[in-house]
Amino acid sequence: MFRSRAHNILLLTALCAAAGCVTSPPVQEMSDARQAISAAEEGDAARLAPESLGDARRYLEEAERQLLQEAYGLARANALRAKSRAVQALASSQAVTEVERN
Repeated sequence: MFRSRAHNILLLTALCAAAGCVTSPPVQEMSDARQAISAAEEGDAARLAPESLGDARRYLEEAERQLLQEAYGLARANALRAKSRAVQALASSQAVTEVERN
């Protein structure tokens, strides 16, 4: 009986972790995403890489909605996506700027 109960507790813990119910708010990830978007905007990504920057903004908006719903696992994933797309937007805009200079 003890073995079955311990197994059930372990299974429940694993399911909760997978579902994101044991996570904390993704404060650092949200901050990183906002900073990356700001850097991309300063690098003229709105003009030179609008699709990537738009994606980054949408992911961040979705993450903010998920934070309000306390869906921290999903918010963290979208914040990471937002940062990634913002970094991509900045890199693209820098590449275009370099080509324009030459």
